[in-house]
Amino acid sequence: MTSVERPDDRPAALPRIGLLGTGPWAARTHAPALAGHAGSVFAGIWGRRPDAAAELAGQYGVPVYDDPDALFADCDAVAFALPPDVQAPLAVRAAEHGCHLLLDKPVATTVAGARAVADAVEAAGVASVVFLTLRFAEPAAAWVAEQAARDGWFTASAHWYGSLYALEGPQSPYAASPWRRAKGGLWDVGPHALSVLIPVLGEVTGLTAVSGPADTVHLVLRHASGASSTAALTLSAPRAASGVGIELRGVHGTASLPDWTDVPTAFRRALDALLSAARTGTPSPCDAAFALRLTELLAEAESQLPAT
Repeated sequence: MTSVERPDDRPAALPRIGLLGTGPWAARTHAPALAGHAGSVFAGIWGRRPDAAAELAGQYGVPVYDDPDALFADCDAVAFALPPDVQAPLAVRAAEHGCHLLLDKPVATTVAGARAVADAVEAAGVASVVFLTLRFAEPAAAWVAEQAARDGWFTASAHWYGSLYALEGPQSPYAASPWRRAKGGLWDVGPHALSVLIPVLGEVTGLTAVSGPADTVHLVLRHASGASSTAALTLSAPRAASGVGIELRGVHGTASLPDWTDVPTAFRRALDALLSAARTGTPSPCDAAFALRLTELLAEAESQLPAT
């Protein structure tokens, strides 16, 4: 580990947060949010590509680590911006070090991997939060809480038409992600849709999945409240057809998900939620146990799709 001066005058007693990952998601969201968070200290970075880790760490004047366990030993909490099946075993190790976990979605693409993280969190007694954007970005997060507090929902429809792999226009910086290419919209944006539908309509008691064009997956869900919902998920929509939306219908009429844009600020709110859970001992609704349930549902949906 290289030694540098603290980037500001925040007291050393604040929680120290490390970052694992150096890709575009880490560079655009995690690192600036951690650097700008008033309630913690950005403690350092580890990445699988040492040159990229050194470059990103240099931008923020924080140490770069060549060993994730050394980062864990120096931190109170760690944030992950890694592919899910790289994240999961490292999250287990971080929990064993006593670090609180700010995880990315999906926490893993296998039920076994997600369960290992949830079990490690419980065994170590650490806090966990999964960064599900719609649960932390405003005004979306407040809208979800408001609708979850109301009864009488009859049905809902969600769509996340991402254009990551659209043939026309400039290529997204996330298009080079091997796990997204392999797992598609079901696993990348499916957690977002489910993270809203479940708290509003109740636990999923029945699920049917059907494949559409390219990586598109259509879900039909039955919920414990008696309501039903649908979700259309893809990363391959034409750019002109891309968009995100959730509409609820019930005895109150209709309610539609409001627009949201400021992802780094949403990530800082997720960090606030993690630190609150660590301080109070009250689990976040978006914890590793919830992430395990999302993985179980996504794995069930995947099992119903034709083999590719």
